[in-house]
Amino acid sequence: MAILKVIEVLSESDKSWEDAANNAIKQASKTVKNVKSIYIKNFEATIEKNKIKKYRVNAKISFSLANTDLKA
Repeated sequence: MAILKVIEVLSESDKSWEDAANNAIKQASKTVKNVKSIYIKNFEATIEKNKIKKYRVNAKISFSLANTDLKA
């Protein structure tokens, strides 16, 4: 059985929401190990001169704390 922890992060990109999600994983991986998944909770963008200036995501990243073999 794996024990997972979930953190919530905000990330942004000039390119795309996908790039913002990748930035979230890249930055989170600097301080946590064993990243397992990302869940995008919210998409957002800032607009300037009728164009998207920044793509933003609010993401939940899960990572493994430990693997244990518990027997019933």
